[in-house]
Order: sequence, then C-alpha cells, then structure tokens
Amino acid sequence: MWYCNLPTAVSHKCDIGGEKKIEMEEERLVEGQVEIFQQLFAFADSMLLKCAVELGIADIIHRNGRPMTLHQIAAELPAPSPDISCLFRIMRLLVRKHVFVQHNRPIGDENGASCNPQPEFGLTPNSRWLVRDGELSLAPMVLMQNYPSTLPVWHCLSRCVKEGGVAFEKVHGVDLWGYGAANPEFNHLFNSAMACTSKIIMKAVMAEYEHGFSRFGSLVDVGGGTGEAIAEIVKTYPHVKGINLDLPHVVATAPQYQGVTHVAGDMFVESPKADAVFMKWILHEWSDEGCIKILKQCRTAIPEDTGKVILVEAVLQCEADEDA
Repeated sequence: MWYCNLPTAVSHKCDIGGEKKIEMEEERLVEGQVEIFQQLFAFADSMLLKCAVELGIADIIHRNGRPMTLHQIAAELPAPSPDISCLFRIMRLLVRKHVFVQHNRPIGDENGASCNPQPEFGLTPNSRWLVRDGELSLAPMVLMQNYPSTLPVWHCLSRCVKEGGVAFEKVHGVDLWGYGAANPEFNHLFNSAMACTSKIIMKAVMAEYEHGFSRFGSLVDVGGGTGEAIAEIVKTYPHVKGINLDLPHVVATAPQYQGVTHVAGDMFVESPKADAVFMKWILHEWSDEGCIKILKQCRTAIPEDTGKVILVEAVLQCEADEDA
C-alpha cells in the first residue's frame, strides 16, 4: 500500500521554502550593495557634468549642428594638445548617463572596405541643457553647485546635526550673501545660476498664472537677484512698473531692463511700495521667524485692501501621497 510520510513531506517542503527565503535575502543584500555603490560614486556624475560644461563640449557639438568624432571635438577644445584617451573615457561615461549619444559609423578604406567604426557623439535632450548660449540652460547652475567654495559645505552635514547651525556659515564664517559680497567671482557665478533657473521657472509661471499680473500697476520682486524674473513679467505686461529688490552687491551687477527699477536694500528691513509682492524661491531659505519678518515687511509694502503677495515655492508631498 502506497502512502506519504506526511511529517517528512512537510519538513522537506519547509526546507525548500527556507532555502528560497535565504536566496531572496541574499539577493536583496547584493542589490543593497549595488545601490550603496551607486550612491557612493554619485558625486562623480556631478563632476562629469562640470567637466562637460567647462570644456564646452555641448556647445561645440551644438555649433557644429551634427554629431562629431573625438578628434573633431578635441580640435575645438580650449587646449593646445588635449588627451584624446581621457576625453573618450569621459564621453563614454556621459553616454552611459544619457548626457550624450554615441553613433558608431564604419570608415571605408581606400578599397571601399569598412574599417573599425569611428564613434561620433551627439546631443540628447539632457545635454541641450548644458549649452551655455541656449535659450534655456543649466550650465551656470552646474558650475555654481560644483564650485570649490560650495562643495565643502556638504561635508558639514554631520556637524549641523550635532551642533545645529548652517553648514555654509560653519565652513566660511559668513552666510551665503556675505560671502558673495566679499567674493566677486562667486557672486557672479551665483547670480548667473539663479538667473538661468529664473528663465526656466518663469516660463512655467507665466503660462500657469496667465493674466494674473495684468491687474497690477506696480510689482516688486523681493529678493529678485539681478532682475530676470521681474523683467519677464514686465516684458509681457508693459504697463506694470517693475521693482527689483536685492542686496547692494547683487543689484550692482544687474543689467538694465526696460520698465524695471533696481533697488538696493534688505528684505528684512524694508520693501518698496507696490500693488503686489512677488517672491520666487525665497522663504524656503529661512526659519519660521525669518519668514515672518520678511512677510511683515511685504505686508507694509502693499495696499491693505487690494494688495497681494505671490509666492513661488516647491511644495513637498507627504509620504502618503508619494505611496499613492
């Protein structure tokens, strides 16, 4: 008579289940290792972008109007004898990161036979953001975020947890704006980075807010940098009197825009009078107490019954929304 030893069968089944569980745990552990290594070397991605911008690789290909070989790119680099091997390794990594695209096109010899392919590198939607002279470019932001004075700040995160305070001030002894006032090169770089992001965000603001600005006769951009945002608004609505408020060392380098008046001042102390206040990416930089001080000055600057404060800020979603 055939029968199954039930306890043995169940035990064997449990052994198989246990082995699979161990295999899954080991697989997850390996995946975790890969993730940590990717995060560990993530800084290299930013360094690659900086390298590409400093060498002007995207600009070179953009000017050429078509993909280029390594030797063609090297011939236009700001260097008398660039290292082609090093350039290839950098381009290979940037291709893997989808910053550039590589085309392998065979080269014909004198008899018409194809030889080893000569790789050509072209732009992608990603690398078009690295073209300095592009209508919309993030090249200044890449340079500013990887500037020698900016990178050491990231090494102070643990100190901030232990001691509190602001990382930038721990490194440089002054806040970001004080450092900019004393260092013209950094001031120019920071202002350029803010200006390039203003072009991007204002394109969305003007599209979404539509005719919201048309109701105002005057508008002050508090902390408006060198004035790109308010200039874009005034350009679209010429009847609006634009006022750009920022620190003296910032507005000192600001270009002149038709319909815009630059005012040197301190948003914690006083804001110029206007029908409305516009602030883009300002309040997130400050504590609740700092925000209250800024907003109190804004309140005194606008009409009590009809005045408006228009804020452009990033809104963080709660974890529940992220999981939905």
